[in-house]
Amino acid sequence: MEVQALLITFREVLEALLIIGIITTYLKRTGNSQFNKYVWLGAGLAVIASVGVAMLFQVVFTGFAAMGNEIYLKIGIMIVSTILLTQMVFWMAEHSKDIKGNMEGKMNKFISTGNVVGMVIHSFLVVLREGVETVFFFAAITGGNIGAALQGWGALTGVVIAAVVSYFFFRGTMRISLKTFFKVTGAFIILIAAGLLVQAISMMQDVGIIGSVVPHLYDITWFLPEHSIDHAHYVRDYGVEPLLSGDIGIFLKALFGYSSMPSIEEVIAYIGYFVAIYLLTGHQLKEKSRDSENTTKVTTFDTQVK
Repeated sequence: MEVQALLITFREVLEALLIIGIITTYLKRTGNSQFNKYVWLGAGLAVIASVGVAMLFQVVFTGFAAMGNEIYLKIGIMIVSTILLTQMVFWMAEHSKDIKGNMEGKMNKFISTGNVVGMVIHSFLVVLREGVETVFFFAAITGGNIGAALQGWGALTGVVIAAVVSYFFFRGTMRISLKTFFKVTGAFIILIAAGLLVQAISMMQDVGIIGSVVPHLYDITWFLPEHSIDHAHYVRDYGVEPLLSGDIGIFLKALFGYSSMPSIEEVIAYIGYFVAIYLLTGHQLKEKSRDSENTTKVTTFDTQVK
């Protein structure tokens, strides 16, 4: 859980800090640094609102738990989180190149019209989006216990690393390609999303929402049990130790949804998810290529006319 919390918090906080940093740097560069306080005001209000969302979410989850229906909420959270994580990666991959220009363009409009409220609202929404996503993801990886994720070392470490990276980035001492950076972190996020999807399917099969044609497609407990309990049972039943510890299995299950005895539906969903990502990535690249070709044609036509 802690590694998941670190990756998610790092990604979300860094994304928010980069956008806020782009805005405040631009305001300073254009001699409008007096507006920075409104940007930070919006960001601060968004952090407070995100904490409120987390508290509300926890109350709702506790209510479901009191009714004995928390398992259904957990399943829903995992599925929604899978969709949000996937969408987040694709959105950033598409907009990482233009994000600086978009932010500066919006700030120009606010400055020219003196729209201070617009600046506050814009920065508020930017940070709030990351905060709400973080709440959802924390709920997914902890089974609804958001407080556990917030109190662990993973979330705090993610915030600290994100703050340090953004500081050195805007100081100009760190030369990194945002596009490459988001591709690398996006790959880890995709693995986490696939794991959440598989765990949701496993939980649906446990409570009988969906059945299974083949409950255990294979069994590699002898190699890597998915839990220390499975490790202990294997030693009890066979009198020998598995090759790898069940503690490693716990880590891989929490991070990537590992299972030593998956159903055929889990395997199909896991493979199918990556196939879908591959097809969507290919479609996205084709769309970009087509847009680039159209832009080139228009530019050539304009030049010929002139």
